[in-house]
Amino acid sequence: MSVTVANSEGVTVLTLTADPNSACPPLCQILNGLCCSPRCCTASQQLKENQGTSQSLLGTLHILAGLLNILLSVILCAGGRYPWPIRESYFPFWIGGMYILIGAMCVWSERRPSPCLVILNVHLNIVGLAFAVAAIVLYSQSLADLYIRWICERDYYSTESPWQKLFEEKCREKMLLTEWLLRCIIILLIILSVMELCVSVSSAVLGIKALRNSSARENKSNEDPEQCTPLLAEASGDPTP
Repeated sequence: MSVTVANSEGVTVLTLTADPNSACPPLCQILNGLCCSPRCCTASQQLKENQGTSQSLLGTLHILAGLLNILLSVILCAGGRYPWPIRESYFPFWIGGMYILIGAMCVWSERRPSPCLVILNVHLNIVGLAFAVAAIVLYSQSLADLYIRWICERDYYSTESPWQKLFEEKCREKMLLTEWLLRCIIILLIILSVMELCVSVSSAVLGIKALRNSSARENKSNEDPEQCTPLLAEASGDPTP
């Protein structure tokens, strides 16, 4: 499938010619033509200038939040007495992996700011926003349901001996300390989720602004070749011809 782009008076017209001999349906050919066209996949100087270096910083924060999320979840699950929302789904681990993926995409979209990567980065950050909200809700539920002192509760139908009473007191002291530590970890995970929420919003807004400013500058300059010089030479280290 061939893709032809024409701009006239602020209106962009895409002309896609389907291949009748292709085994793929027309919709797949259209998506393939849009996503794999040079205009969409070529790095843009305008996007690089509009994004600046903020995406790398935001991507680093994404990756840091993901790694801390996984590490703290390992500590939380090591004792085997973690809350049931975590035990049922192990959501901290795959949410942490999602944060790392989004962070890598942020860094990549800055290193090679093509329209496709920037758009994909915006959509992934919107997904990260939803995951962060879900994580806040699930961690809050885990914090409310956390109670492990039941381990020390005895059978009230039996007679309590002095040494059993002493054992129960010591057990309660240790479980109270363990419960306090687990609550601190969950609160820290909630703080990380709030930070991830803010970072996702910032990265998505930055990507949307970069796309809008790039489109506005392109329409204003009527596709001046100097404004749309690809960054292929810069990425490969060769001088621009």
